[in-house]
Amino acid sequence: MRFLVPTSGFIPSAAVASREIVTHSSDETIERGREIGTSLEPPVLILLSGELGVGKTTLTKGIVSGLGAAREEDVTSPTFTLVHKYQGRARVYHVDLYRISGFHDLETLGLEDLFSEDAVVIVEWPDRLTLRTDWPILRIGLEHVSEDARRIRLETVASG
Repeated sequence: MRFLVPTSGFIPSAAVASREIVTHSSDETIERGREIGTSLEPPVLILLSGELGVGKTTLTKGIVSGLGAAREEDVTSPTFTLVHKYQGRARVYHVDLYRISGFHDLETLGLEDLFSEDAVVIVEWPDRLTLRTDWPILRIGLEHVSEDARRIRLETVASG
């Protein structure tokens, strides 16, 4: 069973594996994203967190490319459209919840429908909802280490 509700916290689950990567450029972040994408098999939920401008969409460009769903240059931030769909070797939904202000906004997105498909769902700003799913979950946190470097923490999580 899956459902969405607004929240201020993460999904409680038990982590089964984690690792950390440091990148020193946008190109390197895209490359690490591509590596992540090539290792994924749908269905999977990816939760991307980190402050504005830390590289969530840049990493997503690589993930989507690695999944064979779109070229990196075709992947853009869904900040204003809220959901982008990419279709190639895999179906990928890229969701940005930054502008979501309440349950009504969340409800109108129809996110629950995405989970009826064999897809990869990438959610930026996941702290704006609680999602329970039987899909595998990959949490990715990004943070600035310095002006040129960012730390990417990956945590594979048992289904929620």
